[in-house]
Amino acid sequence: MIDRRTLLALAAGSVAGIGPGYAQSTALRIGYVPVIGASALFVLAGDGSARDAGLDLKLNKFDSGPNAIQAFASGTIDILVVGVAPVAVARSRGLDTSVIAAAAVGGTAFVAGPTLAKAFAENANDPARAFAAFRATTGRKAKLGTLPPGGVPTVALHHWLWKIGKVARSDVEISNMGIEVVQQAMLTGAIDGGTLLEPSATLVPERDPRIKRIVNSPDMFPNIPGVVVAASGALVKSRPEVAERFVGLFHRATVRIRKEPAKVAPLVLAVLGGDLVAEATITRALASPAVSFVNDPAQIRKATEELLAYQMELGDFPQAPALDGLFNQALYERGVQTLVTR
Repeated sequence: MIDRRTLLALAAGSVAGIGPGYAQSTALRIGYVPVIGASALFVLAGDGSARDAGLDLKLNKFDSGPNAIQAFASGTIDILVVGVAPVAVARSRGLDTSVIAAAAVGGTAFVAGPTLAKAFAENANDPARAFAAFRATTGRKAKLGTLPPGGVPTVALHHWLWKIGKVARSDVEISNMGIEVVQQAMLTGAIDGGTLLEPSATLVPERDPRIKRIVNSPDMFPNIPGVVVAASGALVKSRPEVAERFVGLFHRATVRIRKEPAKVAPLVLAVLGGDLVAEATITRALASPAVSFVNDPAQIRKATEELLAYQMELGDFPQAPALDGLFNQALYERGVQTLVTR
């Protein structure tokens, strides 16, 4: 098994290990949030391809998009692999950045504890009927856990409850908490249901088969953007060829994930799994219907606009950030082309 320390060592290239055609190793400071949608980063860092392409990756983990954005704004990060919403908001506030590739669509699922799962099973998985039945049976609202406001899982949950499921607000009580806290709350029964990021959405029902996956995020908010690759304006302007090289590697890693999830699972496990997650669980999470690995920014542009508009409706920000200049489609296409020309 490859652990996180080994992965970081592999990410840092040395001059001796640089592939032909690269005169020297180029440092690239990358921030990321440890979610399944960022898996292509873990693959290209762990399989040696970044080192061979002359990139010395300096990986920095953040527990949330907003925290990562703060480091990005300070100039200490060249590339961020995080959710699209924090990037769009930061750009609207003056941060010089652009999305140079998509990474994933979706990435989360809503799961239900035993009593709520039974209500869904007995009501044809109809959200409004299921939550009403739960309240009638227990005499209380269903307690749901999700990430803080602005998080993609949280936006997806609200959209599914109110827009798709037409759930009565009097039937649910939503608590905002951290990623790991939601997982633990589900396993201990402290909440009746919650949104879990992969691989937790796969892991938790494996740990307790009474907990059931009810719906995946693409069905909660169609084509909801999960994770993107954002580059600093300084990188794009001063070292565009480095950004393009990274995009090419990221695309190649994404193709590997789609074609051979079992082979790349150890590299993803090194970052996301720790000692408590089996490699087979990561493999199943990579192939989960909750997430799709895509790279073309054009594929998520319309959904990003819809996501930001709905977040404004939720009150996450007073005005939806404009998309003008957010997606650097030209750099993405040049980056993918580097795979052909080298």
